[in-house]
Amino acid sequence: MLNISNNQLNKKVDLTIFESGIKVFHKRDYKHFNRFLAAFAIVGVIILFLPWTQNINSRGNVTTLTPDQRPQTIQSPIPGRIEKWFVREGDNVKKGDTILYISEIKNEYFDPNLVSRTGQQIKAKEAAVSSYNGKVKALNNQIAALQNERLLKLEQAKNKLTQAKLKVKSDSIDLEAVKIDLSIAQRQINAFQDLYEEGLKSLTQLEAKRSKFQEMQAKLISQENKYLAAKNEVINAQVEINRVQAEYTDKISKAESDKFTAQSNQFDAEAQVTKLESDFTNYEIRNKLYYITAPQDGVINKAIKGGIGETFKEGEQLVGIMPTNYDIAVEMYVEPIDLPLIHIDEKVRVQFDGWPAIVFSGWPNASYGTYGAKVVAIENFISPNGKFRVLLAPDESEQEWPKDIRVGSGAMTIALLEDVPIWFELWRKLNGFPPNYYQPENNNASTKDSK
Repeated sequence: MLNISNNQLNKKVDLTIFESGIKVFHKRDYKHFNRFLAAFAIVGVIILFLPWTQNINSRGNVTTLTPDQRPQTIQSPIPGRIEKWFVREGDNVKKGDTILYISEIKNEYFDPNLVSRTGQQIKAKEAAVSSYNGKVKALNNQIAALQNERLLKLEQAKNKLTQAKLKVKSDSIDLEAVKIDLSIAQRQINAFQDLYEEGLKSLTQLEAKRSKFQEMQAKLISQENKYLAAKNEVINAQVEINRVQAEYTDKISKAESDKFTAQSNQFDAEAQVTKLESDFTNYEIRNKLYYITAPQDGVINKAIKGGIGETFKEGEQLVGIMPTNYDIAVEMYVEPIDLPLIHIDEKVRVQFDGWPAIVFSGWPNASYGTYGAKVVAIENFISPNGKFRVLLAPDESEQEWPKDIRVGSGAMTIALLEDVPIWFELWRKLNGFPPNYYQPENNNASTKDSK
């Protein structure tokens, strides 16, 4: 009944005399309800002052702690064609076990005796290098012999020049003596001429002196010819010296030219030997690459290239392998605004997909089915998904992680931050504020020590 009129029946009629009114307007029920509300309020106020751990929730994936323990694919560094498989998917392999055999698809490597023939070419070129080396030595000996011969020839020519100069001196002295004799003969003729005219000497004596004078004149001419011939010998000796010098210079230059040509050929042959040795090593290594082997102990996950006779390019993925031994870890991604709150050795709770858990994000000790972890690495560059990657490792001081989890499975991570009252956390959530910024105590200590 609604009290919408001035005539209020509830004041004129006592409803408590009826059975339903007794049940509804019983005063004792109000007391229990009020006590319940008071107790609930007191408990609620107490709960508001309980400690609450601020946290950062994130999705993550199970991975491995080191890169060499993660699933990988095996590639071939050379192009080829699949000839034979030695494993099946799911097989366990040891490091070095043969997975498949491939063959060549490039025509320059088709020759099965390519390595041995390249070795023969190396031996032939090495013999050519030895021959050129011997030729260089022979030319060096020839040049030394020509230089010694030039010295001897020059010495011989210089001796001839000295002899010619001495002969010139000797002939010049003889010429002067003949001139003196001629002048003496001239004076004698003049004296005999005067004596003849005076009758003191006979005509025969005068004619004898004239004959001797003419003889002296002929001797002077002959001596002058000898003197000029000696001068010509000096000139010839000088010419011979120049000729010997030019001749042996030409011979030595030609021998040196031949030596440099032989050295050039030798260096070229040595370069070809080096290139052939490099090719020989490359061919040997390439032959070993025909057998694709396991890089480490593991399990064959998937044959990416299948069948027989299928061709592939260099670097193309052939088969996937998962290492047998690995240390699991979890990678989580945090928002850029939360990254300053994450530190190395930060405590994190992890819930793995498939493992039941009861999680109270702010009360890690009360959470059931979560496992302890700690931050071991923080990526300094943002990931393609717009978040920063953080790597987590198991916390040795807490319960061991399940052994049956597999790499790649999902996980929920809860990074534990600073402890605050629940009322503060509610107030922060209502206002949309980020968690409190703080630095771990060990970081502060190290900062103080460095100062």
